[in-house]
Amino acid sequence: MPFEITDDFLDNLSILIAKDQSKEITALFEDVHFADIAEVLDELDFDEAIYIIKLLDSEKTSEILTELEDDIREKILDNLSAQEIADEIGEMDSDDAADIIGELSIERQKRVINALEDDTLKADIKELLSYEDNTAGALMAKELVKVYETWTVAGCMRRIRGQAAEVTRVHSIYVVDKEDKLVGRLSLKDLIIAKSDQKIADISKDSVDSVNVDEDDEEIAKIMAKYDLEAIPVVDDNNVLVGRITIDDIVDVIRDEADKDYQMAAGFSQDVEVNDTIWELTKARLPWLILALFGGFISVSVLGSFDSAMGTYPELFFFTPLIAAMAGNVGVQSSAIIVQGLANDSLRGSLFKRLLKEILQGLLNGFVLAALLMSAGMLFLGFKLDLGITVAASLVSVIVIASIIGTFIPIILAKRGVDPALATGPFITTSNDILGILIYFSIAKLVLGF
Repeated sequence: MPFEITDDFLDNLSILIAKDQSKEITALFEDVHFADIAEVLDELDFDEAIYIIKLLDSEKTSEILTELEDDIREKILDNLSAQEIADEIGEMDSDDAADIIGELSIERQKRVINALEDDTLKADIKELLSYEDNTAGALMAKELVKVYETWTVAGCMRRIRGQAAEVTRVHSIYVVDKEDKLVGRLSLKDLIIAKSDQKIADISKDSVDSVNVDEDDEEIAKIMAKYDLEAIPVVDDNNVLVGRITIDDIVDVIRDEADKDYQMAAGFSQDVEVNDTIWELTKARLPWLILALFGGFISVSVLGSFDSAMGTYPELFFFTPLIAAMAGNVGVQSSAIIVQGLANDSLRGSLFKRLLKEILQGLLNGFVLAALLMSAGMLFLGFKLDLGITVAASLVSVIVIASIIGTFIPIILAKRGVDPALATGPFITTSNDILGILIYFSIAKLVLGF
């Protein structure tokens, strides 16, 4: 049965903490998964969370720290000594340990690393911290199982037992040559059924997917998703095996990227959390709101340039919000599809075919919507023929143009190294609003002759 956090559970836990009932608390969390304990700590007062972290053994709390919300973890780390932090990360895999230490100030990083007893873990953390953020090197773990192609099966079995003890999950066994260059992979099945005197080179597979230490993490996510990989080895420029990336790390990358794209589409200029300060939230929102305000000012200026139509055809202005809204909505729909295709690397075919497809799609949608609008206008609003033609032609034109813009802006942004998710937010909505109004009144002027 899944663990459930209830008010009664939290109230009882707070009482136990207040009474310093350490044995009861330890027993309470004995069979609870570390991810569930992390959720409990997120619900507790800060002092209570610190109490739990210092009470439970490091093997469990090291896992809990990796699951905590960033702001909670930051506060907890601030209240732990360098030695206490070292005790926690000493139980972690190298990639998680490097992530935790990377959140500390440079001075505290040095003190924590110096407090570590494991010299190998020290060296691994220093190496991982030296790589650029959002690269394979920064994402990988150093723990893996590797064997040399010259080993026999019997010798290999003896040696990998010691290596596997240091690895949380063994996804693959990697085969290297005498210079530690990656030359293949070995399945557990092939290893088990092989004869003890066979060479590893004779039973290993030469084909193995790998990524360079400088590869972007989003590209790694695409590779692992495409080939359904649970783990992928990381090599340096000389093809030397230096680490591995597992699927749990890639899931975090995908989730973080999805959060960032969603916030960008909603009009945030930087990553924010719901518990961030008012100032941080304002900094993230205000730039896009200023853009929207500027875009609105341009829209007003466009309308002002057609003020001569106000007296002659005042009904034209009743449809201005409709035209602008349709332009913005169609543009966002088109850009969202393209951004999704770029994100999962499923965008295929030539740009000309894409252009033709969007034009035909826009025409079809435009004619259907224009027919519905004209029919409703004539039945319920008493449209005159010239006004109906103006609104219908404008609607079709706006939908086609907005579809094309929504399609190509993300592609252009991606080619220039800018996140294409930018095209699904206020940027494209505002630009299409302005363009929609301009097209509408230009066609009205052409048809009605004001």
